[in-house]
Amino acid sequence: MYKKIVPLLVLMMSLNAFSQQVMTPELLFKLGRVSALGITKDQKSIIYKVTQVSVDDNKSSSKVYLMPVDGGNATEITDYSTLLSDKNSSKDGKLLYSEEVKIAKVLGKDFYPELEKSDVQIYDGLDYRHWDTWNEGKHNHVFYKENAAAKEGIDIMGTEPFDSPQKPFGGDEDYIWSPDGSKIIYVSKKKVGTEYAISTNTDLYEYDLATKKTANLTPENLGYDTAPQFSPNGELTWLQMKRDGYEADKNDIVVSFKGIKMNLTANWDGTVDSFSWSADGKKVYFLAPVDGTKQLFEVNFPGMTRIAVRVEQITKGDWDVNQLVGIVNNAAIVARTDMNHASELFSYDLKKKSWKQLTKVNDAAYASISLSKTERRYVTTTDGKKMLVWVILPPNFDATKKYPTLLYCQGGPQSALSQFYSFRWNFQVMAAQGYIIVAPNRRGMPGHGVEWNEAISKDWGGQVMDDYLSAIDDVAKEKYVDKDRLGAVGASYGGYSVFYLAGNHNNRFKTFIAHDGVFNTQSMFGTTEEVFFNRWDFGGAYWEKDNKIAQKAFNEFNPINYVDKWNTPILIIQGGKDFRVPIGQSLEAFQAAQLRGIKSKLIYFPEENHWVLKPQNAIVWQREFFKWLKETL
Repeated sequence: MYKKIVPLLVLMMSLNAFSQQVMTPELLFKLGRVSALGITKDQKSIIYKVTQVSVDDNKSSSKVYLMPVDGGNATEITDYSTLLSDKNSSKDGKLLYSEEVKIAKVLGKDFYPELEKSDVQIYDGLDYRHWDTWNEGKHNHVFYKENAAAKEGIDIMGTEPFDSPQKPFGGDEDYIWSPDGSKIIYVSKKKVGTEYAISTNTDLYEYDLATKKTANLTPENLGYDTAPQFSPNGELTWLQMKRDGYEADKNDIVVSFKGIKMNLTANWDGTVDSFSWSADGKKVYFLAPVDGTKQLFEVNFPGMTRIAVRVEQITKGDWDVNQLVGIVNNAAIVARTDMNHASELFSYDLKKKSWKQLTKVNDAAYASISLSKTERRYVTTTDGKKMLVWVILPPNFDATKKYPTLLYCQGGPQSALSQFYSFRWNFQVMAAQGYIIVAPNRRGMPGHGVEWNEAISKDWGGQVMDDYLSAIDDVAKEKYVDKDRLGAVGASYGGYSVFYLAGNHNNRFKTFIAHDGVFNTQSMFGTTEEVFFNRWDFGGAYWEKDNKIAQKAFNEFNPINYVDKWNTPILIIQGGKDFRVPIGQSLEAFQAAQLRGIKSKLIYFPEENHWVLKPQNAIVWQREFFKWLKETL
């Protein structure tokens, strides 16, 4: 009897200890990262990829799996090229692809071939660098081959100094075949130099293989035209923003039908992330942010009938539907996350309105971890609006205790603060270290109507700052919040928010962390690469002295002008290859803090861009983040 009980007790104690783990940066990087590659041509299986990160090797590796669409056992596969529909192949076997082509002279040796060892770049216009790479005169071009055996492809863009796919993030979604294979539709912003840097005017172009001629299909639209695809009935469909220079404009679904361009979502108060047609061509399913989440919607396609266009939200819950893989047998195959769980694949029955989890890559890991609790809170802002605030509580939360609390400032500035699961700004990891997280859906967030979304443009230091303070002040009323241990953290526009609040917080906060944040709006305007962004959001240039909106951005809303009021420790993090918010922003801030005698630290990642992508760098980021909080909060 004794021999049986002791092992049982040991087992129970070990299981109890195992179940009491909390998420750590190290555990976070052991999770599998799931992404769907598509549904097989026979509509019977899903193909998906699981990526594992090796911190020791400082790299990642992936495996590909095949699983029935209804769920079940997954089989690892190596070659899936024949299983998925090949959108890059035409009906008659032509192949569509892209390559980078040297078009323009930029390097010293381009101009002076005899000086081939020269190390110099020569520019006569903007767009000299983008995201994290310098422009060396190379452009992405669309090619096609007559068949798989053809040795050389045909460059349909010739000597044009334009890109398709678009840089820096475009892929093969930027070019497609027409249904009969006689034409190629592609996305391009056909501008160069300074015009390119100040514009968002991409268009859809149609290349006719027979005539070798190209036509602009969207010349009347001045903003983004992206994501072309054909409906099952052959109607060209795409996403469209109307205003040039406004990267976060309302994104609508447009269908070209019998010569008429129909905007299906024009009267819906939201913005579309991505879309997919139903098999019968009668509906378009799409993903969009709503009320602090991302959900699946549908809109009917009326054609030439008098039926009214209706947008309907299909899914609802405190999670993000962040990838629409496809619709099979009245089920939507999607990827889903929440603040406690990385992405997994799910099936949503469109008739029964029920969910089924398909992949369970990380279920075992989460089973051994005490999860944080997320709560919705609606706070009244200073102008009388109701604002959603996510509050993330530590695992095993005890309301009788007091917890240090972090105000999380989202970047973008117009990206959704939803139920996302980040491998850097991870609320689960933050909460697991004993912090309460306050994450407000402040002005500028999509998912609360277009007016709310647009309210941040030209008002970076205005109402949005009151929104932040309303959120933290409201949550700080709770007895379990230690009001003497409040911090503010954020990246990009969130980093700007931290820099601005550092001089305007009335001693609310005890510590700050800013990653790749805008510190000086004037030098930001002069060094960032996508100039259209600051021209729109700041309302103009700093030299426009009669432009009251712009002058407000470069003076009243400029964090550098409040450094004299800084009195709080600040950690500043910067990527050396971040050309969106260049290194000078963080160097200026750190130098100011040091010369003011403020406790401060600079974490510099020479090879990282606006993100932190290398595994060991990411672990250093996490450790320094929490080390700073432990020291100062």
